[in-house]
Order: sequence, then C-alpha cells, then structure tokens
Amino acid sequence: MTNRPPSEPESSQRTALGFDEFIAILVAFATIGAILFWSLSRRDSSWNFNGVLSPSSTPSRSVQPNQVLPSSTPKVEPAARNNVLPSSPPEAVIEPTTRSSPTNSTTSSRAVLPSAQVIPTQSSQLQTPVPSSAGLESSVTLSALPLVTPAKQKSTIPPPIAFNDVPNNFWGRRFIDVLSSRGILKGFPDYSFRPNQPVNRAEFAAILQKAFDQDPTKTAIAFQDVPAKFWATPAIDQAISAGFLKGYPKKTFKPQQNISRVQVLVALASGLNLKAPTSPNQLLSVYKDAKNIPTYANSKIAAATANGLVVNYPNSQILAPNKTATRAEVAAMIHQALVKRGKLEAIPSQNIVRSRTLSSVSSRTPKPNLKGNLSAESSSQQ
Repeated sequence: MTNRPPSEPESSQRTALGFDEFIAILVAFATIGAILFWSLSRRDSSWNFNGVLSPSSTPSRSVQPNQVLPSSTPKVEPAARNNVLPSSPPEAVIEPTTRSSPTNSTTSSRAVLPSAQVIPTQSSQLQTPVPSSAGLESSVTLSALPLVTPAKQKSTIPPPIAFNDVPNNFWGRRFIDVLSSRGILKGFPDYSFRPNQPVNRAEFAAILQKAFDQDPTKTAIAFQDVPAKFWATPAIDQAISAGFLKGYPKKTFKPQQNISRVQVLVALASGLNLKAPTSPNQLLSVYKDAKNIPTYANSKIAAATANGLVVNYPNSQILAPNKTATRAEVAAMIHQALVKRGKLEAIPSQNIVRSRTLSSVSSRTPKPNLKGNLSAESSSQQ
C-alpha cells in the first residue's frame, strides 16, 4: 500500500466569514446608519456642519427649515426699521429662528457687504445665528446717503467778445459787451470791432434781424437794387415787413448807403410802435441842435427820446441827427430798444438822455405871464 499525503480538508459551507467580508459589511452598515442618523438629526435639530466644509465647497440645493437659499444674482433689500448699526459699512445679518449648537457657534462670522449696499450670494461661512422673531428675514442696514445740494443754474449767456480795439474806458464798451455776448453784434476776423466805422442800411437790417424776434406783418417788397441772392436779403425783407425800415421811391432800398442817426432812431421808434408825446417840440428842446432834425422825424425822435432810446456822445444835449451812425452808436441804441422791450437790463450811463434831463428842461421852460398878457390885451384895446 502506497502512503499518500494527507489531503487538505475540504472547506465546509458553514465556515465563518472571512476578515475582509466582515470589514465590508461593517462599513456598509456604518454608512447606512450615518446617513439615517444625519437625515433624522437635520429634521429636528439645528446642527450646522458648515464649519467643517471648506470655502470651496458648494452649498446644498435642498431647502431646509430656517435656511435661506443662496441667490445667483445680488439682491437689494430695504433697510430694516429701527435697526441702525453704529458701524459705517453696512452689514448683512442672517438670523435663523432656532438656537445654534454650542459646537458650531465659533464657526460663524459677519459678512460685510460692499459699499453698493447689495447682498451677495449667501455662503456657508457668512452666517451668524442670532435669535429673531421675524422668521426668515434678512435685515440690511443701509448707510445714510449724503444730502446733495443742487448746483446753481449756470448762465447760458457766454462771455462777451474781447475786442482788441475796444478799451475798458470806451464810452460804449458795456453796450457792445452785452450785445456781443448774445450774438447780436459780431466783430471782424482780426478780433476787432471797429466801433467808429459807419453802418450801412444792409448791415443795420442784419442787426435788427438778430436783435428782435418780431413776426412779419407785411409782405416783403422786391427791391430792384437788392438781388435775390444778396447776403442781407432775408434781413432786409424781415426789417421791411416788421415795420422797422422803409424803401425809397421806384422800389429801391439802397443797401450800401450809410444810415444816419436820425434814421436809426426813426426805425426803432417805428418798429416798437412808440407813441409820440403830446408836445414833441417842447420835448425836443432838450437838444441844442434840435433845428437840424428833419420835419418828418420830429414825432419819432420825440417818442424815442421819451422812451430812453437816444444815446449821445460826448455831449448828451447834442443829437447830431444827420451824422452817420457808427457801430458803437448803433449798439447803444439797439441796447436801449431791447431794454424798452424788457429783453435786457438797463445800464447806467451819462450818455443816455433820460427823463431826469427832460424834467430839468421842462422846468427851465418859461411859463406865460398872465398879468403881462392882460396888460398887453388892455393896451391893444385902447
């Protein structure tokens, strides 16, 4: 008989589990128990595991009691009533209703919002458990906005043009400055104004067009000496239709003719519809050269004088009616006409013929001697 080595005992089906199988089963049961324990404890307790999570971890999407869902976009909340914090930057305080666990009270911190007063997306590290009776409510204290004082309304009138040939002590400087700042008068390309240069009728019509916004009342006249493409044709038509200027016989306007001082005053008195005083000759006696005033212009010059349109330089009592009007004189008279219309403020000037001068003239006019007249009449009857 041959001796055989003893064969290995066959494994029985009732042999106990191995070590590896035991460990696997134990881990499975521990995991299932931990999940059940965690889900049950989250339902009735306020355990906070946010402190364990890293800042890069994503918050849970599930909605739990006393939990504010994070918003994808910043949300602006109104300021809570009677909740003012002394600190200058606003703070967002998340207030859950349940008491926090002692183990998680040290992991919370306050979230400081940016100066734009916008609540950012709620993070797991930006929660401060504070008891509140309002439930799910986030109170944001907004810092007081500074009072804004409305700026003073800036003037829309630009500064006057600094003409190089109009000194500060020039008698008509203030009239020129006012009109140049409003674009009524302009200078020449060399920044000069040429205050003593004569003004022709076409130029005067252009100044009237810029100074007055009167609606035309008459039909324009087709003058034979004013071409349709002439630079001043629109201004001439408006001055004629508004009643400032008139033409000459045979439908002529003479645009290149220099305009005189009396024509300027008559044009302004006509365009403004100024009424003549009852005694124009007595009013015109203020001028030492009143005899030089054309007869047709007596009533218009008296009306212009009574309304403060006359500006004489250097002597206010010398009218010089037939003298060619200069650019400075036209500027002064246009300014006074706009003052009469209420468009400009009056400028104090000793060259303006005012009512004070007129009253002094009337006081110097001798009154009739009734006694002398009666004695003359009695002597004539004898």
